[in-house]
Amino acid sequence: MRCISVYTDNFEQFSDLFEEVLALQLGENDEREVEGVVVSDSGQVPEHYIERMSAKPEVVVMKDKTRGITIFQHGKVFEILLPTEEAAEIVG
Repeated sequence: MRCISVYTDNFEQFSDLFEEVLALQLGENDEREVEGVVVSDSGQVPEHYIERMSAKPEVVVMKDKTRGITIFQHGKVFEILLPTEEAAEIVG
């Protein structure tokens, strides 16, 4: 799974930027600023990362089931986890 980090603790701001972030052509470890918010490609994460993060009480878990996307919100960051196929479609 590919992880894109969005550095904000404001859900409304994240929600407004979500589709734009998915459309970015980020390379691995690439970092950009979108409307004043830093967005970075954090590379690949292992499958067990979802289970580990979901078990933490301070982590909010959201899912886009139609696209297989998982979103974690914790602290001042949102992490968008894209299945490899989805990441390939977005990038390619």
